[in-house]
Amino acid sequence: MEPYNSTLGSGFILEGILDGSGSPELLCAIVASLYMLALTSNGLLLLVITVDARLHVPMYLLLRQLSLIDLLFTSVVTPKTVVDFLLRDNNISFEGCALQLFSAMTLGGAEDLLLAFMAYDRYVAICHPLNYMIFMSPKACWLIVATSWILASLSALGHTVYTMHFPFCMSQVIRHLLCEVPPLLKLACADTSQYELMVYVTGVTFLLLPLSAIVASYSLILFTVLHMPSNEGRKKALVTCSSHLTVVGMFYGGATFMYVLPSSFHSPKQDNIISVFYTIITPALNPLIYSLRNREVIGAFKRVLGRHILPAHSTL
Repeated sequence: MEPYNSTLGSGFILEGILDGSGSPELLCAIVASLYMLALTSNGLLLLVITVDARLHVPMYLLLRQLSLIDLLFTSVVTPKTVVDFLLRDNNISFEGCALQLFSAMTLGGAEDLLLAFMAYDRYVAICHPLNYMIFMSPKACWLIVATSWILASLSALGHTVYTMHFPFCMSQVIRHLLCEVPPLLKLACADTSQYELMVYVTGVTFLLLPLSAIVASYSLILFTVLHMPSNEGRKKALVTCSSHLTVVGMFYGGATFMYVLPSSFHSPKQDNIISVFYTIITPALNPLIYSLRNREVIGAFKRVLGRHILPAHSTL
């Protein structure tokens, strides 16, 4: 095939999860509902943590960043998916594809690193409670947040620029929910084997190193919890940690499948399902997982609701 200049062409066609499914209208309604759930739940969690002063502690400041990332991450993908299906137009420009690729990789990388820092926060809180505000001072929290965003954006910028510099073949169909590196490389006319190896190495580094830190943190936490004299303290620690571990499992499972496993081990259809999981389902469920079993968040929500909404109704 003759390569075409994709910067001057019509861009790409995203052939996502809704195309070719048995009940695309029903699936579209489910995706739209999950997006509304993600907007509502993450928005409420952001509001509650911002407004309630009792939640202005490192754990919830990091959780607020996670909600912001999830809100932005799903907004990069879901609205376009739904609108494209309704308008029967799956086209995306070259520039739009590059922007979506950069945004998704930045937000995914930031969440990857933030989850590791959140595990460290729990380790310090449970294993070194007396030194908690020393190790997790406000300055340290903002340093953690800035580090996550900066490293993720630099990695995403490098991958975006290098991926989009390849000449692409006449087939412009991306058999994927969004513009990501693996499906884009399948359209390249040039030899991408060396770059695919680099993507694999950076994927392992960006995913498995933070995951190793999480495993190490929770191994130490488990050892400490098992030696706690108080059953109440042990139960509270396990509830808090189980929420975080559930989120870690959902995020790292999908990301590892996509970026660490060789492409020969998964098909485009499987990639589509996994991408739906970590771009649509996980952002909708994360705030529910963190809040439904957390008495402090539920209490803060009731206080904010009573302070701002109930007085407004009473004046009507």
